[in-house]
Amino acid sequence: MKKNKKIYFASDAHLGLPNHEKSLVREKILVQWLNEIREDAEEIYLLGDIFDFWFEYKRAVPRGYTRFLGTISDIVDKGTPVHFFTGNHDIWVFDYLPKETGMIIHKNPITKVFNEKKFYLAHGDGLGPYDFGYKILNKIFTNKPLQWLFARIHPNFAIRLANIWSQSSRYAKGLVAEDYRGDDKEYLYIHAKNVLKKEHFDYFIFGHRHIPIIRNLPDNAKFVNLGDWLTNFTYATFDGEELLLLKYNTRNR
Repeated sequence: MKKNKKIYFASDAHLGLPNHEKSLVREKILVQWLNEIREDAEEIYLLGDIFDFWFEYKRAVPRGYTRFLGTISDIVDKGTPVHFFTGNHDIWVFDYLPKETGMIIHKNPITKVFNEKKFYLAHGDGLGPYDFGYKILNKIFTNKPLQWLFARIHPNFAIRLANIWSQSSRYAKGLVAEDYRGDDKEYLYIHAKNVLKKEHFDYFIFGHRHIPIIRNLPDNAKFVNLGDWLTNFTYATFDGEELLLLKYNTRNR
């Protein structure tokens, strides 16, 4: 890593939820944060569910998010890599986002090394034992024939249908994420422990659960969940020495 530079991590903005007006407020906050960190960011990692729904038709994409997409494009154009992980809500990213914004798309967990520290990065849906519901949804949403069939539906109807489905989620109803269940019950924590049995990592960073938390793992490893940009407005930084989980000050934004 370069001197005085940082790696930034954030996830679960769910832009579009619960409606355009409220989403726009959060989008502006997210863009403000991006503009504040861009000068000292060596890389930016967005670990999934940045959009509450995203589907790229061959000749159409969802409306909105112009402030966010324009800011990301400018950051990438200025030379800072931005990594975008598909989550269970925005899994249908194909070629539009990488071509238009220059973001690097990841559909599976990846590993990175920063200053000799090894990182395991993923959104988190479907990982670990159990979690059968997300694993089934992932198989459905990544099924090529089903994607082809969905793409045959007119965007006006398909996107409207997806938005109705989103409105039924706990987050659309203003409910916060569940509490941390405990190290012996959190699927992602258990997943991290199982990975450590085969390969050492210093940090495991996930989104998905909307719980801002850092927990100790065996072998001096750390488990990190990034929280969200719905109610917590939390993110993580790594300066080459220390990883911090921070809360963005949204007052007067």
